[in-house]
Amino acid sequence: MAEIADHPPFDVAVVTPDGPVFSGEAHMLIVPGAAGEIGVLARHAPLVATLKAGSTRVHLGGNEILEFATGPGFFKVELDRALALVDDAVNVKEIDDSRAQAQLDAAKAELEKVEAGDSAADRWQLEQRIRHAENQLSVSGRTTG
Repeated sequence: MAEIADHPPFDVAVVTPDGPVFSGEAHMLIVPGAAGEIGVLARHAPLVATLKAGSTRVHLGGNEILEFATGPGFFKVELDRALALVDDAVNVKEIDDSRAQAQLDAAKAELEKVEAGDSAADRWQLEQRIRHAENQLSVSGRTTG
């Protein structure tokens, strides 16, 4: 199998509503597509896909890989550019497991109140908060028990 560094670099961007978390050249990008992981190299055929929460990996060359816990979104490949538009992205090295666990516990508790009729909070928003916290713990290697 050829090394990833043997492939020419191409423009890659991982963008959230708060702005880009990565923008630059990479040799490969792997995103969590709704139907499974999607890996792209330079000169990939045009593509549009939906993304689910999961691990997004930017291969910079050699053994250097940036990994992000990303939320759901969209993915577009056009010419020699790949763009992942996601609702959130946290660098795996910056995930605070105790904070993510606290977010998970708080969102689950609020969802229980909604289900019991004791809260008017938005169910969809709470479900997204739960998925995002679970994703951070999963990508960082922790379980969500």
